[in-house]
Amino acid sequence: MDMQAAVVPVERIERRIYLIRGHKVMLDRDLAELYQVTTSSLNKAVKRNTERFPADFMFQLSKEEAASLRFQIGMSKPTGRGGRRYLPYGFTEHGVAMLSSILRSRRAVAMNILIIRAFIRLRELLASHKDLADKIEELEKRQKHQATQINAILKRLIEGPTKPKHPIGFVEPSNKQDQR
Repeated sequence: MDMQAAVVPVERIERRIYLIRGHKVMLDRDLAELYQVTTSSLNKAVKRNTERFPADFMFQLSKEEAASLRFQIGMSKPTGRGGRRYLPYGFTEHGVAMLSSILRSRRAVAMNILIIRAFIRLRELLASHKDLADKIEELEKRQKHQATQINAILKRLIEGPTKPKHPIGFVEPSNKQDQR
């Protein structure tokens, strides 16, 4: 493995994996930085090999998705000097794997191995925490049920006691004869 690639910690790669449209993806600019090529060079190589990148391997982000990411991670301004002319592309794990077939440098091969390992590690972490997520979901459901019950009790307390419709206890029948 290339020594330069080994210097990049897996955690650094993991921080660059985003959840977009329900897919874990890496952006073209992050991949280009890791491969030590320009973003435009990476995208040109992909465009020369479009048949290798179906929609489930790579997709272009919408304006809203790009704006949301720009806000979250501090991407450069969208237009003008220093900005991008095109919306970024997101590559799924399979798209990243396919990049290794079109980017043939030693650096690209070594980085692809690290990136795929980062995707695998995230998948394992998510799987190991699924039981914890299920328990949290169960607690949230219980909390919502208890909140409903507490709100009903508070509502009754705020409204105050209600008058009973029928008197409670022994009521002496009124005698018409005694009233005369």
